[in-house]
Amino acid sequence: MSIESVADQLKRASLLQRQGGLTAAASILEEALELEPENFDVLHLLGVIQLQLNNNLDAERYLAKAVMFNPASPTAHYNLGLCLDRLTKKTGAIANYSKAIQLNPQDYRSLNNRAKSLRDIGKPELSLADCEAALRLQPDYAAAHNNRGAALRDLGRYEDALLSYDRSLALTADSAEALYNRGNILLELNRYRAAAEAYTRLLAVAPETNYIAGNIFSCHSMMSDWSSYEKNASYLSQAIKNNLLVDNPFHLLAYSDSESEQLLCASNYSAIEFPPRSQALWSGEVYRHDKIRIAYVSADFREHPLSRLMVGLFETHDREHFECIAISLLPEQQTPIGQRIKAAFTQFIDVSRQNDLEVASLLRQMEIDVVVDLMGYTRNNRTGIFTYRPAPVQISYLGFPGTMGAPYIDYILADRFVIPEASQIHYAERIVYLPDTYYVTDNKLEIAATTMTRAEANLPDSGFVFCCFNSSYKITPFMFDIWMRLLQQVDGSVLWLLETNQDAKQNLRMEAQKRGVAAERLVFAARTGVENHLARHRLADLCLDTLPYNAHTTATDALWAGLPVLTSVGTTLVGRVAGSLLQALGLPELITHSLEEYEALALKLASTPGLLASIKVRLLLHRDTHALFDTDRFRRHIEAAYASMWQRYQQSLPPQSFKVEHDF
Repeated sequence: MSIESVADQLKRASLLQRQGGLTAAASILEEALELEPENFDVLHLLGVIQLQLNNNLDAERYLAKAVMFNPASPTAHYNLGLCLDRLTKKTGAIANYSKAIQLNPQDYRSLNNRAKSLRDIGKPELSLADCEAALRLQPDYAAAHNNRGAALRDLGRYEDALLSYDRSLALTADSAEALYNRGNILLELNRYRAAAEAYTRLLAVAPETNYIAGNIFSCHSMMSDWSSYEKNASYLSQAIKNNLLVDNPFHLLAYSDSESEQLLCASNYSAIEFPPRSQALWSGEVYRHDKIRIAYVSADFREHPLSRLMVGLFETHDREHFECIAISLLPEQQTPIGQRIKAAFTQFIDVSRQNDLEVASLLRQMEIDVVVDLMGYTRNNRTGIFTYRPAPVQISYLGFPGTMGAPYIDYILADRFVIPEASQIHYAERIVYLPDTYYVTDNKLEIAATTMTRAEANLPDSGFVFCCFNSSYKITPFMFDIWMRLLQQVDGSVLWLLETNQDAKQNLRMEAQKRGVAAERLVFAARTGVENHLARHRLADLCLDTLPYNAHTTATDALWAGLPVLTSVGTTLVGRVAGSLLQALGLPELITHSLEEYEALALKLASTPGLLASIKVRLLLHRDTHALFDTDRFRRHIEAAYASMWQRYQQSLPPQSFKVEHDF
């Protein structure tokens, strides 16, 4: 009986591979390797089969040997690049794609794959160049059009990115990746209806795609399209409880009234999207500096609500004891607020063209003691930076009002109103309690001296003006029910809302009519500059808050401008913020604890001019005497929190929850 030659074994394995018999083919090739352990064709095919079987470590071993025995094979370098990409060994993947391109300059697949890897490591300019080179070779290559769109998106060229995604989908209509990317870019462009359509199409093509159901619900919420609100919110909540990846933690805040649900969602999200690295950059060293080095990390050091709140703190930090550094995830902005922020820091470092590892390495090289993430899971976040553990103390603050659910975030700043002690179990972080409110404000924020007239704001000359300038996604059907009942009971009253998008405007007016309220009693305010926006609050009589997601910056805007805010306390952090603000302002009578109480008090205030007038007088008096708008008082408290965290780390003690005492 003749012994089968290696060549025959290779042919048989190749046939089995084509027929789908991957495991049997691999067994034959392993036998062949015993006879010829340096046979390139056997090693290469075995590596490819292991790739197909998702045995990526085995694939790497065989393909690396294949490349070693035949370094002139562009196909072997390409496949090794694919393998290393899967193993997130991006540098090695790029090196092998580059070798494949060097050996075969017409290899558009390697150009496209290198483009994707370059984008993964934060090099969108180089990625774009590779995509365009691939498309010169193969103009109808759908994957390269899709990758080109992703690179353009990273470069902030959203309209160009959308055109690339459209071209990709014209070539491959059911590409799940291109549909997902198209939906995301439309969301970035605030085109909620088109984004929802793209996501819905994706759900039909690839129903298991993570987070898409939540993205669709969020788009409909932004448009105030409540056609299936309760059904979809209930479905998403139950799916999250079942550990399904149906929504991201930021979207969840707008409809969830459960802290445990928010923790579960955030924990699952961080574990999948931002898992901790196996090797931390900071490994226990204790830095000895003359000053505590604090790095604030944000993409919002520009015309953004967060910067309006925090710029006063940045400017007043104690420079004798703290060295404060801005790590800007987007390029600096040449605007008054952007320049104020830049001037407030010892260093302002633009890291927009550095990848997560490079930024984390920079923080480690600078020996940052305390790094403060001001983004969380909000738009343009770079949570991946913190997965590398670049600093001894890592804090989540303000930008994302909830738990990150991540083991590498040590602390979250709060107060006892927004996170009661009984709620600590629902946070992955240790809680640091600030004494008045956790919410920072800038008491130098200017209000325009002149105010537009009611006619200029499209408001009636007389009648009570209820106001809510929250984003449309915070307006829920059950809150809207209350508001419409108030309009029905207060003759001549109107509801003044912020115009966020045309769909929301039309849908809210339609919903008003369904509830027996004339559409024209909803008045929409166009966006304007901050000073004029603050000034126009003087035209309103009472600001109505939302649940389950309160007004945050919009509440401080109203209070700073002298407009009372009526709130109802929710069951999560985002639903307790306005109550924290009012408590710190010495106006607890505007805090209600049920929607029935909220509705009754709103009606009473609208019907009792003297009561509301007395509250407005107290608000203006308290603005200059109470804690909410005392920026320097807040600065002392947050610095005391930083110092306590720093002291624990200096003593090599683990993070623990604690409270900062009043400094008076």
